[in-house]
Amino acid sequence: MVISEEILLEHGGMVQDFALDEFIFKEGGFAQYYFQIKAGVVKINNFFEDGKEFVHGFPFEGHCFGETYLLTDKQYAVNAIAVTDCTIIKLDKKAYLNLIHQQPNIFFKVSRYSAERLHFRYVISSFLAILDPQIRIQKLLDHLKGYFGYNERYSFLVPFTRSQLASLTGMRVETLIRTVKKMEKLNLLKIDNTKIYY
Repeated sequence: MVISEEILLEHGGMVQDFALDEFIFKEGGFAQYYFQIKAGVVKINNFFEDGKEFVHGFPFEGHCFGETYLLTDKQYAVNAIAVTDCTIIKLDKKAYLNLIHQQPNIFFKVSRYSAERLHFRYVISSFLAILDPQIRIQKLLDHLKGYFGYNERYSFLVPFTRSQLASLTGMRVETLIRTVKKMEKLNLLKIDNTKIYY
């Protein structure tokens, strides 16, 4: 958890459920809440006029999202959509700003989390120009495995579906599936049923 549930609830946080594919906020809206995921997965994305989608990330249990907009008057430049049924803790913007003024250590904790997520976006953006799909996937999995503190071969259970991995790497799902199977034959990862271990 970025901020403990107890602190959020003590300061007026509310628990709200969102159904699969429900918008939590939309591009063009203004930030009114701090959002933290209690259960489920959220997709941060943009939709374009031609029907294409760009996915920025898939925050999951314990992560927050949209928090940087609470410190500006800018409109959201992204959407947040429930990828699974989700339970979200929402804290009103005014209560959040009061909390981080009263407890600066929480502000630094949230800022560190935001900085790590920004680093993740830079890492992903840097290899989108790489044409080889295997290298793209390896770079993403190397980063995730290191971020979560895993070192041993096949010790890291990849927390994303194939569709989500394809979105994060800018590939078609079919290309990702073919490449993952090839990587398994090369002993770069292990597949157990539908789970990928790296």
